[in-house]
Amino acid sequence: MSALMSRLRRSLTSPSDDRRVALLLAVVPVGTALLLAPGCGKPPARGAAPPVPIRAALAERKTVPLEVRAVGTVESIQTVAVKARVGGELVTLGFGEGEAVTRGSTLFVIDPRPYEAALREAEARLARDRAQLVKAEADVTRYADLVRKDFVTREQYDQITAAAEALRATVRAEEAAVETARLNLSFCTIAAPVAGRTGNLLIRPGNLVKANDDKALVTINQTRPIYVAFSLPGRLLAEIQKRRNDGIRVLARPSAGTAEQEGRLTFIDNQVDIATGTVLFKATFANEIEALWPGQFVEVTVVLGQEANRVVVPASAVLTGQQGQFVYVVKDDGTAEMRSVTTARTDEREAVIAEGLGGGETVVTDGQLRLVPGSRVQKMEADAGREERP
Repeated sequence: MSALMSRLRRSLTSPSDDRRVALLLAVVPVGTALLLAPGCGKPPARGAAPPVPIRAALAERKTVPLEVRAVGTVESIQTVAVKARVGGELVTLGFGEGEAVTRGSTLFVIDPRPYEAALREAEARLARDRAQLVKAEADVTRYADLVRKDFVTREQYDQITAAAEALRATVRAEEAAVETARLNLSFCTIAAPVAGRTGNLLIRPGNLVKANDDKALVTINQTRPIYVAFSLPGRLLAEIQKRRNDGIRVLARPSAGTAEQEGRLTFIDNQVDIATGTVLFKATFANEIEALWPGQFVEVTVVLGQEANRVVVPASAVLTGQQGQFVYVVKDDGTAEMRSVTTARTDEREAVIAEGLGGGETVVTDGQLRLVPGSRVQKMEADAGREERP
C-alpha cells in the first residue's frame, strides 16, 4: 500500500504524463475500498422458517355406526310386458303413458264384436247337439226294451247306442268350443296383471293388434315396493348372516343432496361369485314416494350395528406414505409430529382409527403437504362442526 502511495506522489509531480495521473486517481479509490471493506463476501445470517398455516381438528372418541358402503342398482320386483292374446282393432286405451296403474285396471280394449259372434255361434252348435243327444238317449232306452223282446236285432241296438255316445262326445267338444269363445271374448279386454307404472306406449287406438305378437303393447314395472341389488365382499357374509335375524337396515341415496331411503335386507344369494369374490344382496324398500326408479344407480349403506368408544378423525387427516398410513399431530409446543396409524374403515367424511391415536389429539386436516416432522404450525380455523383444542 505504501509503495502504491509513493508511486502516486511521484506521478503527481511529473506533469509530463497526464494520462497516467488520471488512471491512478481512478484506480486508487476502488482498490482502497476493496482492501478496506470489512467482512466482504460473508452471507447474512438466516432467520428461522415461518410457521406453516394449517387447519386442525380433534380426534374424538364416540359411538359410531358399523356400516358397509356399496353401489347398488334399483330393480323392479315385477316387470310385465303386456301382450295381446287375440287380434283385432284396438278401440279403447284406459291409461296414459307413464301413469301408475292398479292391478286389474283396464289397459286396452280390442274390438269384441267378432268374438261375440263366435261365442253365439258356438253356443248355437252346442244347443243343437244337446237336442240331438236327448233324442239319441231316448232311442237307446226304447231300443233296449225292443231288443229284449226280439223286436229289433242286437246290431240295430248297438248302432243306436254308438250314435248316442258319439253325440255325447260332440256335446263335450261343443262345450269346450263355447268356453274357448268365451275366453277369447274376455281377452279383448286387457287388464293390468300387476300394480305399477306404465312405460312407453307402443300402439294407439285405431291400429290392428296381432294375437300373441312378440311386440309388447306396454311394459309395467312395479315400483312400490322395489328392490335395490348390490354386491359386498364375501368376507362380510358371516357377519351379515349373524345379524340377519335381527333385521338389517339398508339405506339408499339416489344422488347427492337427496334424502336417504330406508329398507330392509331381504335376499342373500346362495353362492359367492368366484370371479369377483362378492355376494349378491337385495334390500326391499317401500318406496312410497317413488324416490327410487328401476335401473337407477344408488349409493347403498348397510347398517350392521354400532360400535362404542371408537377414535374418529376427519378422513382428510389420514395420509398414505411409503410406510403406510399416518397423520400429523400438533404438539403442545406448536410443532407437528408424524404419527403412524391404522384405520378400521374410512368413508368420505370420517376415518375410524384402530391404532395410533388415543383420542383428544389435535390432528392436521389441511396443509399437510407443506409439513415435515418438527415443523412449526399456525392453526387457522377448525373444521366445521369440530372444536379445536387450544
